[in-house]
Amino acid sequence: MRPRLVVASAFMLFLELALIRWTGSNIVHLSYFTNFVLLGSFLGIGLGFLRVGRSKRQPYYSPILLAVLVLVVSFFPVVVNRETDGILYFTSLTTSGPPAWLILPVIFVTAALVLMGPAELVGRCFPELPRLEAYRYDLIGSLIGIGLFTLLSFLSAPPLVWGLVAAVAYGVLLRPKTAGAHFVLVIVPCVAVVTALALETFTAGALWSPYYKVTEKKFVRDGVPIMRIDVNGIPHQEAIAAAQRLQLEPQYGTPYDRAATKTLDDVLIVGAGSGTDVAIALSKGAKHVDAVEIDPKLRELGGSFHPDRPYQDPRVTTHINDGRAFLERTDKKYDLILFALPDSLTLVSGASSLRLESYLFTEQAMRSAQEHLKPGGAFAMYNYYREIWLMDRLASTAQAAFGHKPCVDVVGWGQQAVITAGLTAADQTCAGEWGGASADTPPPTSDDRPFLYLHDTSIPMLYIVALGLILLVSLLAVRAVAGPFRTMRPYADLFLLGVGFLLLETKNVTGFALLFGTTWLVNAIVFGGVLVAVLAAVETTRRFRTPSLPVMYGVILAGLAIGWLVPNSWLLSLPVPLRLVTAVVIAFLPIFAANVVFAKRFAETENGTLAFGANLLGAMVGGCLEYLALVVGYNALLIVAGILYLGAFALLPRAARGAVTV
Repeated sequence: MRPRLVVASAFMLFLELALIRWTGSNIVHLSYFTNFVLLGSFLGIGLGFLRVGRSKRQPYYSPILLAVLVLVVSFFPVVVNRETDGILYFTSLTTSGPPAWLILPVIFVTAALVLMGPAELVGRCFPELPRLEAYRYDLIGSLIGIGLFTLLSFLSAPPLVWGLVAAVAYGVLLRPKTAGAHFVLVIVPCVAVVTALALETFTAGALWSPYYKVTEKKFVRDGVPIMRIDVNGIPHQEAIAAAQRLQLEPQYGTPYDRAATKTLDDVLIVGAGSGTDVAIALSKGAKHVDAVEIDPKLRELGGSFHPDRPYQDPRVTTHINDGRAFLERTDKKYDLILFALPDSLTLVSGASSLRLESYLFTEQAMRSAQEHLKPGGAFAMYNYYREIWLMDRLASTAQAAFGHKPCVDVVGWGQQAVITAGLTAADQTCAGEWGGASADTPPPTSDDRPFLYLHDTSIPMLYIVALGLILLVSLLAVRAVAGPFRTMRPYADLFLLGVGFLLLETKNVTGFALLFGTTWLVNAIVFGGVLVAVLAAVETTRRFRTPSLPVMYGVILAGLAIGWLVPNSWLLSLPVPLRLVTAVVIAFLPIFAANVVFAKRFAETENGTLAFGANLLGAMVGGCLEYLALVVGYNALLIVAGILYLGAFALLPRAARGAVTV
């Protein structure tokens, strides 16, 4: 039973991560609603636990529905129409494929039903073991699942490998009584999944980075050889020789004209990508370039195919890292710092509205850039901003950071602009004075609310409608599977513990992304660290005498208060080793205490699977409440979590309040 529980738990988490990753690479809407599939997964896992005891049939529906989902997404992907000039943030985008109102509900419901199967297999193991022992092996399996997916990400494994892992897991966990049933219910769906993913792997010519499905196409435009790079079906970059790029779009040379200094001993380029911006810097006389790129596959394509071979130049040093993290860790100063078209087109997994480059465009980030300039140096950024208010917002952010108006050059189509700020006003040479931000331009973003593309301090109506429908569907599904809600009433405190836990996890993911970078590895380490903290809480509860639940709730609230009071700016000022230790203690203290509370309560419940299901459904609701950060900021999520934990304590059964040990 224990090995089966570990395998089922590992498979459950692996399948959840694989679905989030794969569907987002083929359905462009999901690149900006990453936790949409996450919410469906939480709903499905919760329903799987609630279904235990209500049916003795094996969940053969799971591989069948997975095959349906994979085939639908494979044959009806949603990609960007390349004839349009749209960009996706909180505005519209012209796409080909099923509309969002159709494909998103299909994926949400199907993902929930697919994950319900492995969750049911995990849940059936729980009654066979002591409560905390079952929970312990569930956590160990989850750690194995996230470790396996992280390893495959490191190896750039394509979806075919993920499909083979799923097929093997279904084959091990689902064993019908007859060979015919096994063939029809398990083998055929798994073969369909593997075949569809194999066709994608071998025909699309894609590279799978830890962030994207990367595809490239070489062609000639106006006699100029170009390599276009698409990520997740979205046009992203073009690798083109520096001379041709400057001829076609001379604005790429504007930062070098606006910077008063003509000394380019050291240049930093953030968002180096396939290398064109690096090649331009070298052509302008840069003696050394630090090229920072977060995606190793984009760097790999540039190294192999860029016509100027900039990454082979001895004057170039490549850093595979997040740009903000690089700035926070280096002591080096530069003559010119460029943010070169850093537009990730994707979100940080597990953080509903945090893009990979979100922390690059805050006022604090630009102050950090200013601190890394040599006397007479300059900072510049350029992109196709599409919206005047967005361009003005970034210009006013540079003004706030540098203390004077920047140069703003608007050129070409799509509100392409180059924003340049010298270390002092004398260190820049503007063609004309920027008129300043208009009255309706939103203020600069901050590290607490790094939502550059959100014009107002509000939750977009699209999100509100989608989340409302998700909650409605979830209520109906829980009622259909678990029966009357009164059966879950004794576990209302466990439900609120789940809501609070997910908010803490979101705060940790975004906090560590700021402190150490929005890289996939940092993200994986945080998720693994959360599971280790939960496992440590379970082992502590199993093996040692623990304080009463009121005391542990006090520890939770104290930990939340510390996290709220300690500013990120102070943590960023610490040396990296000390920053890591301090951040781990602050982040994981409330998680550890909260899971001691959960472990003590879970061990005493009459119906373990119902209690665990209530907790998981709470986590799904917590995923919806993540979007409050768009209004109140990430730090305020700790206050929301504190209110939820107080509510959980208020709902705590009277008999449990005085219990000292489990």
